[in-house]
Amino acid sequence: MHTVASILIGLVAALHVYFMVLEMFLWQRPPGRALSGFDADTARLTAPLAANQGLYNGFLAAGLVWSLVIDSLATQIFFLVCVIVAGIYGAATANRRILVAQALPGALALGAALLAA
Repeated sequence: MHTVASILIGLVAALHVYFMVLEMFLWQRPPGRALSGFDADTARLTAPLAANQGLYNGFLAAGLVWSLVIDSLATQIFFLVCVIVAGIYGAATANRRILVAQALPGALALGAALLAA
C-alpha cells in the first residue's frame, strides 16, 4: 500500500506542477484561456493573479515531492490537507470543478497514505 500511496502523492504533485505551468506561463495562451474561459483582455488583466495562484500550486507540488523524498507521513498529511482545503475553497469560491480536479485526488492520496501507515 505504501507504493500506491507514493504513486498517488506523486500524481497529485504532478497535477499541481501542471496547474502551476498553466497559471504562471500559459494563462494568456489557448490552454490557460480554455481553463479559465476568459477572453484575451480578461486573461491579460488577470494574469498577475493567476501567476500568484500558480506559484502557490508550485509550493504545494514542492512540498509533496519533499514529503516523498524524506518519507514523512506527517509532511504528506500536512501538504495533502493543504491541497484538499485549497480544493474545497476553490470549489466554493471559483468553480465547483476544482473539487474534483484538486480536492478529490488529494483526498484519495491522503486516504492511501493513512492506510499505508
